[in-house]
Amino acid sequence: MRVVVQRCKEAKVTVNGEITGQIDQGLMVLVGVTHEDTEKDAQYLADKVAGLRIFEDEEGKMNFSVMDAGGGILSVSQFTLYGDCRKGKRPNFMAAARPDAALAIYECFNRALETKGLTVATGRFGELMDVEFTNWGPVTLIIDSKTTA
Repeated sequence: MRVVVQRCKEAKVTVNGEITGQIDQGLMVLVGVTHEDTEKDAQYLADKVAGLRIFEDEEGKMNFSVMDAGGGILSVSQFTLYGDCRKGKRPNFMAAARPDAALAIYECFNRALETKGLTVATGRFGELMDVEFTNWGPVTLIIDSKTTA
């Protein structure tokens, strides 16, 4: 499982002109699921995302998590995080989980964040979405549940 976490001042996702999810200050999180991912991966990444100390304290140091800062999460499913671009010009998405399996893990990730008391807004799984946000910093991190890098 892979997430791209971006600290944001605000974020929203729109599907067919309808806002399906919106937050003020918090984290914009793109979520990708691969074939072998389990609920354990979802829980690991939810713990990591919720606890990331990437919000500044009164001295300007990154010491606060999204929970400490009182922010929300905009979680957007993103199968293209598993696009393989090593050959040719067209990405290969064979590493992305099938939609039914990916949806279950994605929902588990979102529930795990909510159990920590976080507000989680979402897009609409499997739909073409327009995502708008203001990256604050900018701060962008990529976290993979299968690697230590």
